[in-house]
Amino acid sequence: MLNKVLLIGNTTRAIELRYLPSGSAVAKTGLAVNRTWKDKNTGEKKDETMFIDIVIYGKSAEIANQYMLKGKKVLVEGRLVLEQWVDQSGQKRSKHVLSVESFQFLDSKSSEGGFESGGEGDFSDREVGYSKPANSQAPRVPEIDIQDDEIPF
Repeated sequence: MLNKVLLIGNTTRAIELRYLPSGSAVAKTGLAVNRTWKDKNTGEKKDETMFIDIVIYGKSAEIANQYMLKGKKVLVEGRLVLEQWVDQSGQKRSKHVLSVESFQFLDSKSSEGGFESGGEGDFSDREVGYSKPANSQAPRVPEIDIQDDEIPF
């Protein structure tokens, strides 16, 4: 079985950084991911935005807290995890979140040390403490125009 997710999107809120009793850091935020397609009946261009909660652990969580500001573009790689809890009214609740295993900043460094839109962040593994993809570049995701009648389900 395979549980691997790659997403490129913009962060939707500031990082919420907490520490476990063991001292390990946990960072939570959200990611807005856009999808564009062409309606097969009208030919009209359509857009859809999905909001996905992400969680980052360890040293990477501390790095994300420092640099992954609201609205910044990032590539995240990880796996889907089902979080379950009981709410205040006693109801069982659950949701899927992306447990981030690695990430890459896609905004460029500004002169003040922050980031601004435009290019790929240039961090070495030592500086940010996250694992880079083997080819050290963000994967190029081709834009494919798939018609609804071509989907087999």
